Amino acid sequence: MGLAARSFLLKSRYYPGIKATTPMDRAAPAPRALGAFLKDRRARLDPAGLGLAGSRRRTPGLRREEVAQRANISATWYTWLEQGRGGAPSAAALERIAAGLMLTETEREHLFVLGRGHPPDRRSMPPAGVTPRLQRLLDSLEVSPAIVRTACWDVVAWNRAAAVLLTDYGALPPDRRNILRLIFCDPRVRAAQEDWDAVARFVVAAFRADAARAGAGSDAARLVEELCARSADFAGLWRGQEVAVFGEGTKRLRHPVLGALAFEYSGFAVDGRPDLAMVVYTPAAPGDAARIRAMLGGAA
Repeated sequence: MGLAARSFLLKSRYYPGIKATTPMDRAAPAPRALGAFLKDRRARLDPAGLGLAGSRRRTPGLRREEVAQRANISATWYTWLEQGRGGAPSAAALERIAAGLMLTETEREHLFVLGRGHPPDRRSMPPAGVTPRLQRLLDSLEVSPAIVRTACWDVVAWNRAAAVLLTDYGALPPDRRNILRLIFCDPRVRAAQEDWDAVARFVVAAFRADAARAGAGSDAARLVEELCARSADFAGLWRGQEVAVFGEGTKRLRHPVLGALAFEYSGFAVDGRPDLAMVVYTPAAPGDAARIRAMLGGAA
């Protein structure tokens, strides 16, 4: 066995954060970039704010051993990482380091790209509101209903056009602002769909793919259990195991005032929030847009 192989086995035995290198890991950037990022983020932390004031420090931020202690990893191995010779870190080790350095979600993703050559697996996040900037974007779409939803299809933001033309989400308690609950359990929403059977089949297939992709296992399982108990239609479709991508398409509605409406919809990712998606419904015909604008103006 060569010297390099013996060195790797020794590190792997005593520093379990190191993992065997895979082809994907070999595509990762140079370890030097990972070390520089770790050192920079370590220097940005305030020891006093973390209860680590202690003796006088020669450099700003935490010491390497303090980061290692917060991340529950070997101080020696963490030092090697910063020096670019720690080997390929495991996902679990990077998660602990991200927590120890108090990284933001964007910084955590960058850490994984530097350390493993690809972003981390998506993880489900608690439903939350959107930023004021994103809400202003929604509000700027005057005649196009637009919503932001989670991986479990809970609607967490919407504009006025969505409230008037789709569902008045603001009049519902938060736990009822769920697209699947509305489609399968609200007779008014069901009646508004021009082809409810096709809509129901598609949303179940797209929800299955979204929830799995975002890692929303437990939350999705609770919702599925509830809907299977409340709707025989949902239960039958869920057993079908179909999956679909929510990208672009056409949605047709029967509005109680405007009558038949057609929208072209598009789904967009929300930067920095992999658990959220924005959906915009654009009127498919100029006549529909004019009728919507007139109605929204009269309802102001």
